[in-house]
Amino acid sequence: MDQGPYKTIRDVSGKVSRVIRIGTRKSQLARIQTDSIAAKLKELYPEVTLEIIGMTTTGDKILDTALSKIGEKSLFTKELETALEKNEVDLVVHSLKDLPTSLPPGFTIGAILKRENPHDAVVLHPQNAGQTLATLPQNSVIGTSSLRRAAQLKKRFPHLDFKDIRGNLNTRLKKLDDKEDYSAIILAAAGLKRMGWDSRISQILEPEDCMYAVGQGALAVEVRARDTEILEMVSVLHHKDTVLRCIAERAFLRTLEGGCSVPVAVHSELKDSQLYLTGAVYSLDGSDSLKETMQATLSAVTMGAERVEERVDEQVQRVGVTAAKIWGPDQDGAERLGSGLAELLISRGAREILAVARQLNDAR
Repeated sequence: MDQGPYKTIRDVSGKVSRVIRIGTRKSQLARIQTDSIAAKLKELYPEVTLEIIGMTTTGDKILDTALSKIGEKSLFTKELETALEKNEVDLVVHSLKDLPTSLPPGFTIGAILKRENPHDAVVLHPQNAGQTLATLPQNSVIGTSSLRRAAQLKKRFPHLDFKDIRGNLNTRLKKLDDKEDYSAIILAAAGLKRMGWDSRISQILEPEDCMYAVGQGALAVEVRARDTEILEMVSVLHHKDTVLRCIAERAFLRTLEGGCSVPVAVHSELKDSQLYLTGAVYSLDGSDSLKETMQATLSAVTMGAERVEERVDEQVQRVGVTAAKIWGPDQDGAERLGSGLAELLISRGAREILAVARQLNDAR
């Protein structure tokens, strides 16, 4: 085997095998997510040895400030990308919603896996068992560090108060349970499910209550764009429907120039070769908002037909995603849908709403 830049090991019998090093954040959820991808790769490539390398990111270290106030787009990804760039790891596992819509040069998303439930979930303080957001008493405090969640829920449930809460899943649940500062907290259902904590989900928020973040519920594998061998290896993990939905969502966010520091929300669906995307922008208190739905017709490829159209090529990226085994025109259609929806909202004043939200958030 050509060793090249790759790490190899020799077993007792003298057989040499390739070592694939996977970078991940150190939190329990990040490890569970990474282990699930490692298990899939091991099943597909039993001859390869996998090594998981845990790292601490800036976002993991700054726990006393709301994410939207820090203003850094790559809070949970920068250290991992540095290791990828230095060839200390071969691929990195992220929650897709943590990845900016424009990646640094030299990187690409080589796989987006089948999406877990993308919706947000309400986790109640044990003393509020049986309640919902609608039935909680006046001025009950709801913990969320997301401007997107707070903006939508303030408008929908004006009797509630919203307060920042930071930390990983374990930390936030502990803050909820150990004190009486919060009546409930809002978390991504996907994370709770992956941790095996389904029983803590008191209520799943439907789109009419709270639309989700771009890419929420999907896992992404980031690789070096020129590393065609690794790109080829992870490309089989792509889930077509999820890729197309997430390309549309990411194109919507990129065109709006949104990020953590502004309230932007989406909802997408792929049904019978129709891709539907609903997108919205909000003022910080949710009083001002714009929301629209558009659809695009994709080919029969989304219904199971296989058409391989592009070779793995680091130049062919759509909103940071390389998916050579998914028909190119469908990906282009999804990207146009997201951009077109954003342009429609921009024509109606979305940039102004987001500019004010950004300024008010900076001033908080």
